Amino acid sequence: MDRDEENKKNPLNQEEYNETETESTATDAPSADHIQEDLSEETEIEAEYTEVEEPTKEEPIVEPAANARPTMNKEERARVYNTVNETEDASRRLKDRKNSPIRNGIVGGLIGGGMVALIGAGLLFGSGILGNGSGTDGNGNTSVNETVTDVAVNITTDTTAAVEKVQDAVVSIINMQAGNTNMFGFDLPQNSSDTTNGSLETSSEGSGVIYKIEDDLAYIVTNNHVIDGADELEILMKDGTKEVATVVGSDVWTDLAVLTIPATNATAVASFGDSDAVNVGEPAIAIGSPLGTEFATSVTQGIISAKNRSVSTDVDGDSIVDWDVTALQTDAAINPGNSGGALINIAGQVIGINSMKISDSNVEGMGFAIPSNDVLTIINELEQNGEIVRPILGVSMLDLSQISAAQQSSVLTLPEGVTEGVVIAEVQALSAAELGGLKQYDVITEMNGEPVTSIVDLRKILYALEVGTDVEISYYRAGTLQSTTVTLTEGQTSAE
Repeated sequence: MDRDEENKKNPLNQEEYNETETESTATDAPSADHIQEDLSEETEIEAEYTEVEEPTKEEPIVEPAANARPTMNKEERARVYNTVNETEDASRRLKDRKNSPIRNGIVGGLIGGGMVALIGAGLLFGSGILGNGSGTDGNGNTSVNETVTDVAVNITTDTTAAVEKVQDAVVSIINMQAGNTNMFGFDLPQNSSDTTNGSLETSSEGSGVIYKIEDDLAYIVTNNHVIDGADELEILMKDGTKEVATVVGSDVWTDLAVLTIPATNATAVASFGDSDAVNVGEPAIAIGSPLGTEFATSVTQGIISAKNRSVSTDVDGDSIVDWDVTALQTDAAINPGNSGGALINIAGQVIGINSMKISDSNVEGMGFAIPSNDVLTIINELEQNGEIVRPILGVSMLDLSQISAAQQSSVLTLPEGVTEGVVIAEVQALSAAELGGLKQYDVITEMNGEPVTSIVDLRKILYALEVGTDVEISYYRAGTLQSTTVTLTEGQTSAE
């Protein structure tokens, strides 16, 4: 017998059964799936539900059969149903939150970023790039111990390649002279050096360039003023070895000299470029020993600022301009000690021999080098003759501008319109000038068809001519303009 039939037969449950059935059907009417779920839940719940009613009259109580299922009223069934649904919804919401793609992406990104940061920090600490420790100093202050690693970077540029070709051929030249003697009769030592003569001292230092190796000799070109007055010349090679040099020849007017040393320690030779092909604005690199051997083979870089600059120079130190040097101008730093060093182009060719700079507090970056084409002409002649053979007049001279106006009028008796020229101060015996009829106090105003305004002009004209040339000279004597022809003779003296 099933439960429905049993309840129908039980008079106490008949009314409750009808009410429950009616209300459940009319009000709740759950679906078949929900009913099955409810019945399943009711089966799992072992609690017994007993409804207690106070009878209005005593009637015999009939207990349900042993297999009868306890019944629930409307409220209890609704409560059980809602509890089950809430539990199921909470479980579903928790599961949905766990499976949210946005949340999963954020969590995954944080975890991945943390792992990358940890691995990166470990690599940096392991390689020593980051500091890995701290401590305190002697005063108790906290300090961080940083690890610094050497990083080798091999950088090669056109400049470094050019320098590499020449730098081993650039040397330092030490001018050694006899030591000064004081009033007590003994030498005052000044930077003494190990030389063949122990009494010699360093007078000055400059630079030079090895340009040829021949017959076990290395040939060096430098400036005349670098070797001037030397009792002995020491050559300091780039590797630190020293050699005693021999002077082959020098020329005061072009400020060039040629030396030789044993070629034993000479490892490189510089090559010359064409200074006429140099362009203004192209790179220029100076190599030498600024301020002496302490800074040997220093390199500075600039550009060619100008070509064919005429630079006035005082050859004999009397503060009077003696010569105009035609030079390359550069803004590459040229300092005392750089004289005689190389000025090279970006191809590593010597385009000039550094010679001078303008030293003035208001001037910066104006250095000058003797053009390589002029250098080659002079050093070839120095190798052959030991000197530069030039024609001379055989006179000593003064610029007319050095003579006072009163003397010009009373001694020279020049016309008022004559303001420029060269005054003959002395005529050497049997010289070209004497043989040509020139005398003391003659004022030369023209030579070989070119105006002469100063001694520098006269020298430029004279040194451009060959020995034995007949040259016409115009001059004023006692206020009268005259001319004569002079046959030039050779000589290499300070007198023209």
